[in-house]
Amino acid sequence: QVQLVESGGGLVQPGGSLRLSCAASGSPLSISLMDWYRQAPGKQRELVATITYGGTTNYADSVKGRFSISRDNAKNTVYLQMSSLKPEDTAVYYCHAGPANVWGQGTQVTVSS
Repeated sequence: QVQLVESGGGLVQPGGSLRLSCAASGSPLSISLMDWYRQAPGKQRELVATITYGGTTNYADSVKGRFSISRDNAKNTVYLQMSSLKPEDTAVYYCHAGPANVWGQGTQVTVSS
């Protein structure tokens, strides 16, 4: 049974930074491909970043150069480092385990002055 627990959200000013964490439990195969999604009010959930077990990453165009996804396989933890944050980055951010199709509970990120 895969479980995901996110942390690290909060309120930040435009231009600021935050780091989200996602602690995962489950077999290595079930958490081999991990993603971060986000959902803003009134909008569909969108893929933000993806990382494989080996560390290959992909990003949405809207966050390239500003966000960085990483993982510590020894700790079964995935991170999303967010920099140069903009008001349009405001959303609930969700961790997702691809192979198991399991979602975390979400963590709110608000970018506002």
